[in-house]
Amino acid sequence: MHDPHPPFMRLALEQARLALPEDVPVGALIVREGVPISAGYNRRERDRSALLHAEILAIEGACRALGGWNLSGCTLYVTLEPCPMCAGAIAQARIDRVVFGAYDAKAGALGSVCDLFAMPFPHRPLVQGGVLEPACAALLREFFERLRQNAD
Repeated sequence: MHDPHPPFMRLALEQARLALPEDVPVGALIVREGVPISAGYNRRERDRSALLHAEILAIEGACRALGGWNLSGCTLYVTLEPCPMCAGAIAQARIDRVVFGAYDAKAGALGSVCDLFAMPFPHRPLVQGGVLEPACAALLREFFERLRQNAD
């Protein structure tokens, strides 16, 4: 059986690379009925805003593209496990499924540090982690290695 997730995660990885060199390379893509409708990448450093995570930007773009806040029927692909802020936005947008690449042992809110979607909120999307995890994790690892080298 064909796994539909890797091609979309590759597109999310392309978005993540757009965050470089100043931002943590995280990319996101929202897909509906097999068609990408919105994408985003981290812009916290570039635009000096704590809110500009890849997921938030992709959700905002999808809301504009679809003409409303309810993103039922959509799947969010993101290269790093979402943080609590992004998990909240995902739930508020009613996204049906979240597919992520690398797990985040420091801030992941879909199972690593906590699982916000296990709580009794009215909307709980399906979650699948580890899609193209080696490629997603390598991009992040290389970014932080460069950051440490430049700090020395």
